[in-house]
Amino acid sequence: MKRTSILAILLSLLFNIAYAESPEEKGLAIANEADKRDTGWTDQIANMKMTLKNKQGDSHERVMRITTLEVQGDGDKSLLSFDNPKDIKGTAFLSHTHSLTPDDQWLYLPALKRVKRISSSNKSGPFVGSEYAYEDLASQEVEKYKYKWLRDEVVDGRDQFVIERFPQYEHSGYTRQIVWLDKEMYQPTKLEFYDRKNAQLKTLIFLDYNQYLEQYWRPDRMEMTNHQTGKSTTLTWEGYKFKNGLTDRNFDKNTLKRAR
Repeated sequence: MKRTSILAILLSLLFNIAYAESPEEKGLAIANEADKRDTGWTDQIANMKMTLKNKQGDSHERVMRITTLEVQGDGDKSLLSFDNPKDIKGTAFLSHTHSLTPDDQWLYLPALKRVKRISSSNKSGPFVGSEYAYEDLASQEVEKYKYKWLRDEVVDGRDQFVIERFPQYEHSGYTRQIVWLDKEMYQPTKLEFYDRKNAQLKTLIFLDYNQYLEQYWRPDRMEMTNHQTGKSTTLTWEGYKFKNGLTDRNFDKNTLKRAR
């Protein structure tokens, strides 16, 4: 019996070693599971306040509305419209995210009464003076990155996966990102961005999650800090609504000029 037990243990160990996931396979599997759990919400409407703070601590606010359409087989579409302050009211940003090709993004500037297309090589630039880049605002499709699981970690009493991901977008402003992903929600709690010199550029913290439709988790606050400039931008969300009957027609370029 002892010989049989020892043999069984050895065979089990050899089997586990032979079929063990690599860190890259595990990272991709976690990303796919997170994507799977956040599929099926159809569309989303929310109100958002953007608070910009400089190195000295001075701040000012912008108020906007954001609508998002879930697209099966490709990236999501989103429309962001500014309501306040007066000097930016009427400005609108439209994004068509793609999985494997460069995203399509446009910005409507009411003062010029024209739609400006955001170049695919300029997505690393700051969005309307905030610490968010244009590429940060696109939906985070799994295919946009390569992944590597680093470790498991407990943060504030909650179990987290820690994953490194590498943008596959040619003109990304980042060499890599490190994501802390909550094991219960399968949603990020922290995201570190490293610039093209592989120095830490920014940290994004996700706070105050709530669950909607008994499945979908959304944060009420997202705090982006730029470690190189000392500036920060906080997004505060409220009024989430899902399954509103939105279609592709709500997200074409003509919508930009009507998004007042």
